[in-house]
Amino acid sequence: MVENVPVSEHSNSTGTAGSAWAPLRHPIFRMLWFAQTGSNLGGWMQTVAAQWFLVQTGAGSAVVAWVQAASLLPVLFLSLFAGVLADRFDRRGWLLTMNIVSAALALVLTVLSAVGALGAPSLLLMTFLLGSSAALTAPAWQAIQPDLVPHDEIPAAAALGGITVNAARAVGPAIAGVLVAWSGPTSVFAINAVSFAGVVFALLRWPRPERPKRAWNEPLGEAIVAGIRYLVAGPVVRRLLLRSLMFAVPAGSLWSLLPSAADGVLHLGAAGYGLLLGMLGIGSILGAVLMPLITRRLSSSAVLGVSAAVFAFGTLCIAWWPLVIVVPVLLVAGVAWTATLTTLNAAMQLSAAPWVRARAISVYLLALLGGQGVGAVLWGAVSSVVGVSMTLVIAAGLLGLVALSVLLLPLHPNTGRLDRSIQPYCAPEPQLVFEPEPTDGPLTVSVSYRVEPEKEAGFLVAMSILRDSRRRTGAAGWTLERSADAAGSFREEFRVRSWGEYSAARTERWTGQDAAVMARVRENAEVVTESHEFVVRMPRR
Repeated sequence: MVENVPVSEHSNSTGTAGSAWAPLRHPIFRMLWFAQTGSNLGGWMQTVAAQWFLVQTGAGSAVVAWVQAASLLPVLFLSLFAGVLADRFDRRGWLLTMNIVSAALALVLTVLSAVGALGAPSLLLMTFLLGSSAALTAPAWQAIQPDLVPHDEIPAAAALGGITVNAARAVGPAIAGVLVAWSGPTSVFAINAVSFAGVVFALLRWPRPERPKRAWNEPLGEAIVAGIRYLVAGPVVRRLLLRSLMFAVPAGSLWSLLPSAADGVLHLGAAGYGLLLGMLGIGSILGAVLMPLITRRLSSSAVLGVSAAVFAFGTLCIAWWPLVIVVPVLLVAGVAWTATLTTLNAAMQLSAAPWVRARAISVYLLALLGGQGVGAVLWGAVSSVVGVSMTLVIAAGLLGLVALSVLLLPLHPNTGRLDRSIQPYCAPEPQLVFEPEPTDGPLTVSVSYRVEPEKEAGFLVAMSILRDSRRRTGAAGWTLERSADAAGSFREEFRVRSWGEYSAARTERWTGQDAAVMARVRENAEVVTESHEFVVRMPRR
């Protein structure tokens, strides 16, 4: 069901507000942005060097595609766990620790290459470990954006985040191609190790942000369950995740098979491969700059549909057409790539409540990057059977279907427009006869309402939306019952795992959107009583 409560004055759309460069006015964001750009440059240089190392050693297209898979598949296993950690702990400290770990891993890879001990298995292993480190930090990087820029600049910050990746994609392959041809992959691996130093320095300069005091630190397993429950009960977020996965799997074919296509289809060397990847990167930067113009003319769903169609055309061109056509088409495909990711990324950041934002983003990254990783394995296997060109044709056809699917599965109208700021719960604190411990539970909460006959229809509609609010904030087994003994008497009943979670729902999880839903309920009904019953643990006999 679409959440159709009127938008709060604090909410925003997914469109980019103001200038695309506005977030760079904030010193901390600017410093971290430049540091990330340098680190992403090193990462893309390493990816190109690793892929070309395998091509030059005679590895097949399936093995080359595994470089992409090894860097992205860790998202499948670690993303949600990383989101929980980013929601529970100091995000600055977590990012600092993991970037130091990444620098150490990159240094080990450099040493292995320098002493001649690097082969396909060890290269893929180190790529997987570096991908794991990136997967553990990605939700935290995304979740800190609201701490760095004002709310209305989050879409622009998301677009600039895309520029850090895409500028690296544009420049990194060209630099890596020259360095690999001149001195081999070792120098490229060393540059990647050094690139993490800038991020560490920037994080040390960032004052530790103040974290609100938490009413309850939920266990790890319960935190994962809470994150999944939030996503299941949120139709806006569910549709975003579906669109991300639908695009990522077929679009991953171009990235994973591009080195094999450059070598076997277009007959290019390392520098030529760098040119193709660089054109995609330049197009991606251009896309970020053009996003304010694009979003003023197209809805978010239209952006996703048109971008998927353009990316499908770019994928098809590599399979069939000569280099003189492929190069400009890849430039436009890069614009489409950024338009898709910026639209999805900004919408997810604006649609998730602060208390669960990192977990929601981790699942989004799971769908997006994990989808690309699964796609890399899939397309690598298909290419070993039908060839690289035919595989790209198949993937392009699927992307065409993804473009058409926005007619049936568009983003929800309120995507990115709901007020997710934390608000006080709209009822007084419960007056209990004893003080429960945070771990006490489960408990059942019952709320009785009196409804006039002429307001019953509006009450039922409002309660159907409140049901999702309750579930997102921790409720299970929600029911609404009508009394057979008293006219206009209704009882809402739901179960919560523990008193700590119920307290968190009232103090840390209740958003402006939830408050608007409750206000709509109270416009149509009078709250009579609210009771709280704990399950009694019977003594053993």
